[in-house]
Amino acid sequence: MKSIPVTPATLNVALRVVWFKPPEEALADPVHFLAHVMTFGTIEDLTTLQGIAGNDEFNEVLEHAPPGIFDARSWAYWNLKCGRQPAPPLPTRAGLL
Repeated sequence: MKSIPVTPATLNVALRVVWFKPPEEALADPVHFLAHVMTFGTIEDLTTLQGIAGNDEFNEVLEHAPPGIFDARSWAYWNLKCGRQPAPPLPTRAGLL
């Protein structure tokens, strides 16, 4: 996956959706960052990322989604939006039932 450019706008999105780590660190892991945007982001956040992340990147996030970020509603929405039907099960942590 391509990197997310560090700009004032992307830093602002990162600060809001990945509140538990510095925004520069959040942007350094694009799959983790975009998973948070896809779950907690607003339309304004998605507009900010327009031209940076699109269907290819969103599909890649779904393929490699970190467990514990997506909720059922966001998972269903993004799988539908990316043409992945039926949606596979939500990612889970290894060793947990």
